[in-house]
Amino acid sequence: MSEWQRQHRYITPVNITFALINAAVYLVLEIMGDTTSASFMYEHGAMYPPAVLIEGEWWRLLTSSFLHFGLPHLLNNLVLLVCLGSYLERAYGKIRFLILYLVCAAGSSLVSLGHMVYTGEIAVSGGASGVVFGMIGALLFLVLKNKGRFEDLSLRRFLLMMALSLYYGFSTTGVDNAAHVGGLIIGFLLGIVFFLTEKLARTLWPRI
Repeated sequence: MSEWQRQHRYITPVNITFALINAAVYLVLEIMGDTTSASFMYEHGAMYPPAVLIEGEWWRLLTSSFLHFGLPHLLNNLVLLVCLGSYLERAYGKIRFLILYLVCAAGSSLVSLGHMVYTGEIAVSGGASGVVFGMIGALLFLVLKNKGRFEDLSLRRFLLMMALSLYYGFSTTGVDNAAHVGGLIIGFLLGIVFFLTEKLARTLWPRI
């Protein structure tokens, strides 16, 4: 990694684009109305099980990940997105990182939907935290694969961050923990898939 890359390591194009999209969506909606209002957020694409299952609005599984309930919700997610996503985009490249982001977004929303239906606790939900936990899961795989360290991330430091993030979610009301756990598992599994497909590609098409 060059000196410029080291100084600007959190600036990776796809991840920064997603961060800017999240910020832009929040700004537009905040100008239009109240982003802390569940009904307002529902009208603009938040995830709500009856709308998905009865009305067939499956696109909400993806759009809800770009909607945030108030400025603190947005900032908390953006800080983690920018920091964690940069590691993954450097490791996996633009295309696989794009796939990771979108699959974790829709997948964590789907897990949240399933949990709401199972428990009967139906609510309007949104935010990029499912993606954030997907990134944590994918990074956990990279750290484990590299024998406890990936760039400047150590296994102990990473497990502590993950534990604190999960603890915060489960100890705070109004947090979609199903999306967090779902995202974590999906991200870890995608890390395995990326590793196996890369290994298979190298076997089939070895470098000359």
